[in-house]
Formats: sequence, structure tokens, C-alpha cells
Amino acid sequence: MSESDPQSEPAQLTVVLPDGSELHVDEGATVEDCAYEIGPGLGRDTVAGKLDGDLVAKEQPAYDGAELEIITDQSEEYLAVMRHSASHCLAQAVERHYDDVDLAIGPPTDEGFYYDFDNLDIDEDDLAALESEIADIVDEDYEIEREEVSIEEAEERLADEPYKLELLSEFADENEQVTFYTQGEWEDLCAGPHVDSTGEIGPVKLLEIAGAYWRGDEENPMQTRIYGTAFEDESDLENFLERKQEAEKRDHRRIGNEMNLFSIQDVTGPGLPLYHPPGKTVLKELEDFVEDLNKDAGYDYVETPHVFKTDLWHRSGHYENYQDDMFIFNVGDDEFGLKPMNCPGHAAIFQDQSWSYRDLPIRYAENGKVYRKEQRGELSGLSRVWAFTIDDGHLFIRPDQIEQEVEEIMDMIIDVLETFDLEYEMALATRPEKSVGSDEIWEHAEEQLETVLEKRNLEYDIEEGDGAFYGPKIDFAFEDAIGRAWDGPTVQLDFNMPDRFDLSYVGEDNEEHEPVMIHRALYGSYERFFMMLIEHYEGKFPFWLAPEQVRVLPISDANLGYAYQVANEFDDFRVEVDDRDSTLERKIRAAHDDRVPYQIIVGDNEEEDGNISVRDRFEDQEYDVEIEDFHDHLVAERDEQRSEPDFLQD
Repeated sequence: MSESDPQSEPAQLTVVLPDGSELHVDEGATVEDCAYEIGPGLGRDTVAGKLDGDLVAKEQPAYDGAELEIITDQSEEYLAVMRHSASHCLAQAVERHYDDVDLAIGPPTDEGFYYDFDNLDIDEDDLAALESEIADIVDEDYEIEREEVSIEEAEERLADEPYKLELLSEFADENEQVTFYTQGEWEDLCAGPHVDSTGEIGPVKLLEIAGAYWRGDEENPMQTRIYGTAFEDESDLENFLERKQEAEKRDHRRIGNEMNLFSIQDVTGPGLPLYHPPGKTVLKELEDFVEDLNKDAGYDYVETPHVFKTDLWHRSGHYENYQDDMFIFNVGDDEFGLKPMNCPGHAAIFQDQSWSYRDLPIRYAENGKVYRKEQRGELSGLSRVWAFTIDDGHLFIRPDQIEQEVEEIMDMIIDVLETFDLEYEMALATRPEKSVGSDEIWEHAEEQLETVLEKRNLEYDIEEGDGAFYGPKIDFAFEDAIGRAWDGPTVQLDFNMPDRFDLSYVGEDNEEHEPVMIHRALYGSYERFFMMLIEHYEGKFPFWLAPEQVRVLPISDANLGYAYQVANEFDDFRVEVDDRDSTLERKIRAAHDDRVPYQIIVGDNEEEDGNISVRDRFEDQEYDVEIEDFHDHLVAERDEQRSEPDFLQD
């Protein structure tokens, strides 16, 4: 055959690059081959790749039509690749120091990595020795070699690793070969990707030891999990450790105990918080704030029970999607479930009446308690619980009302976030591949959400395909005082629930039409938001939220009568008198430790002049303050929901 004979040329495939251009390469070309086709420099710098958004090893073959991104040490994903390699160094160090350890899994995380082990007896004091061993492994600069082997060979190599064999049995259903990564004397079954050698791993710090169930299932054995982190340079690691130390200082579990806000007790069950009077005081203020917003926006409050027959959950679609996360039980011949969401109950209320187009929008609100059966090992304070309350809102509207209603919800959400001085970002999440509803409805809904964002001249990202299966949404994310990101409020359009519940209204044409349902929550869950506020403010709540707003400190027992007289002047606030037999210095220190926004100090001079001295949590103090002037200031500070005590800051 001649060289130009097409049969002598290898088959081609096409990949799509991030800028939308197409790259044509030979069939079987790897991610690294594709990088070299783009340019030799990029080929040499390639660490890994992303195929259709999935992080893969650079040796992974590309496939026709894939969206390809090349990962180098300048890429955002590089840190995850390096941390994955650091987790292997941890496992190698553990096996050097401990005999008969069984390996489980060791993935990277947002803040570092972990590795799970069985048959490992270790405590926090042992981490320093492991860190030193990891440093030696990094210094040895072992080449990290990738090897593809058959399932049969993998079984032989993993004969003494029961957890790896379990993983292998799952891989065998989909693959003829699997990959091992080897560094020095140590190897692991792993899909990768990894850096080229251990010497490329930056400084590593082991953080803590915890228990974790194999595969997250509490029916499985409890394993030992070692958490660590790694960064490209020492300064980044130091900054992380400083932020971590600050986060630990703000831990809501510790502050919640110190301030008597809540408890989670063994006798009541895991993930079931008990709110003590100070904690419930804060929650009540949060509830009142949202209820005022809802009242102004025309919401009607409804109430739904904690438990429903599972017929409702079958109809709503939650049974098939949330069954494993629901608490389900039988009463006689009927099956019931604690509600994981409030929306089906609200749809049932709407369905119980006949509606005209003139009646819409219908807006329901409920501070509804819901229940999710999270794994016990994942429960943590108020951040992940079994029982939590959503400040839920569901609207039933005509399609032509989408824009106006979303705009009003945005006003409410932004009001909430700005009240707490939270910096936020927004994203428009569009139709996912698996979805319900016509193209026309989706396009119209996405356009209307986009119009709301554009009209407000707001910056936002587009999250392609990240909408709910029932409709597009606007997601809010915000940062707390130390820069941690939190998922925030959301506005979601739903074309699924109205269809499942046969919801309808009579239109202007006297025909039945299906409403659009909007899901919205201004906080999300009270538990998660309360947790975030505790840590955001380090327990030093704004005056309007503080469980105790003012504490009156008599200098001596002789001033007790005047102290109670002054307290009565502030009885429209949460005020206490410290009547203990103690020195003023100790009383001031106690009020400061209890994070009380204001202290009123009264002694002989104040009693004689009929005034007070005022001290704030910043340890500033002013003497000869008129009672009426301070009272008027507190009224304004409370009603305006100011973020910091500012009587002495003017």
C-alpha cells in the first residue's frame, strides 16, 4: 500500500478543549499525548487531566467527544493530586511503623486528605513519628509508578488486604484491568491521579485521629481514620494551621456548652439537639426576624405533622430518592415515615382547595421540623443532625409570575445576609441532563431567573447542569468572619411536584393549568445557620440576638437595691443582676466571659446621682450616663439590628 492509503492511517478521535476548540488525535491517545499535541511544554508539565469534569491520571486514554482539560502544577486541581499522593505516603509510613494493619481508602479532601486503617492502635502522641517518617519518604523522592494489571493478578497482590479485595470485586464488574501505584517498597490499588514522585509533595501535617465506619455504614467495622493536610509551601501550611486554630477557638460545640445554648445527650439519641433557654432565645429571635419578613411578603403560615403515611412520599418521589435516609416504621398495616422535607405537605394543602388564576400566588411558610437518618459517624454538633428545622417557604404561582416572585424572594434573602454582614456570591444553576418538564418551560424559567439577576446588576456564575431535576435555581454562598464558605439560601423552581400531585388552577380561559412551585428558605436550616452564627460571631452575638443583653453589676451589697431598680428600667430587654458576693473585678470578668454585650455598673456615686456607668464587651467604659439616654440607644440598636454594640463607639 502507498503511504497515502487511508487504511494505513490510524483512526482519529476528537476532544474538546476548554476554549471550545477541537483537537484531533489518534485513537488510544492518552491525556498526556493530547497535551503534547497542544505543545511540548504543556506535555512536559502535565500532571493529570479532566475528562468531562472527572479528574483522571495523565495515562488515561481520551475518548471521542470528551471535554478535556490539562492539569499542571499551576492548576487549581493540582493540590488535590498532591494531597492524594500525600495520603499514600501516610499509609506507607503507617505500614513501616505498625504490623498487620489493613488498608482501606485514602482520598484527598477540600482541606487535605485522610486514610482509613483497620487493626491500628494509635493515639495523637504517635502522629509526630508518622510525620517524621512521611518527611523521610518525601526526601527519598521515590518515583510514583503507575501499573495496569489484570483482576486476577490484583487479587494475588491483595490477598492480605480484605478491604482492598472488596473494592476490587466492585471494579471487576466494570473493568478487565485495574491500576496500582508503587513508591519504593510500597504499593496500593488506586485509580490515581498522582504526582510523578514523592519529592514533589510539599510540607505535610497530620491533624487528628477519628473513628469512621467502613464505607460510611454503621453496620460495618469501625476503622481508624488519620486526617492530614499538605500544601505546596510552608507559608500556605502555616496560614492554614492558623485558620484551623481560629476555627477551633470558634467551635460551636465548645461555645454552645460555655454559653449553655444547647446539648446533644446520649439519653436522647444522636443528632437530636436539646435547646436550653439561652439557645432557644437566640432561635426565637431568628424565627421572629423571618416571620416579620414573611408577613410583609404576604406568606400564610401553615403547619404539617412530623409523620405521614409513606403514600405521600411515594407520590412526591421522596420515597425512592430518600428512603435510605428516612425513619420509616409500621403502625398496624400502614407504613409511616418521619418527614424528610416539608414540601409534599404544602402541596397537599394546596391540592385540598380549588383555585383561580386570580388567587395566585399562594405563599405558604412553615418553621417545619424534618428528619434525615444521617450515618452516626457523620453527625457533628448542629452542623449535621437527625432533626432540624427549615424556615420553609413554598409558593404556587402562574408561569408569568416567576420573575416578580423570585425578585421578591431575592430581596428577602439579601436582607437576611446583609443583616448578618455576610459576604455572598450567587450562581444560576441550569437544567441537568436528568430532568422533567418541557424545553420551553425550562428555557423560560432560566431566562426569568437570569433577568432578575441582570436587572439587579448582580455578579453571578453559571453552573451548567447543576439545577435540580425539577427546575433551575439561584444558589447563594457566603463567607463567615474567618473566610470559610457556606452553602446558603436558594430559590428553586419546581415543575415536578405540581405534576405528581395533579395541582391545578383555573385560568383566565376557564381551562385547568398547572402551577409552578417555588421552594425557598432564607436561612436553610435553623440548626446549620445557628451553628454558623455561633462560630461567625464567636458567641459574641449582636445585641438584638444576645441571650443576655445587659448585666447590672452592683459594686457592693449596699448597691443591690439600686441595681434592681435600674434593671427594672430595662425590663423590655434581657437583663440580669449579678447579685453574687464577689468583687467587681470578678463580676466584670464573668460578664465578659459570658459574652454579654453591655454591663451597667452601679455604686454609691451612681446611686447618689441617679445615673449609671456603662461598659461594653470591648472593655470601653463611660461614667455618668443618663438611664434614659442609654435605654433609648438600646432600643435603636435592637430595632435596627446593628451588628455590634456601639454605644461607646460613636
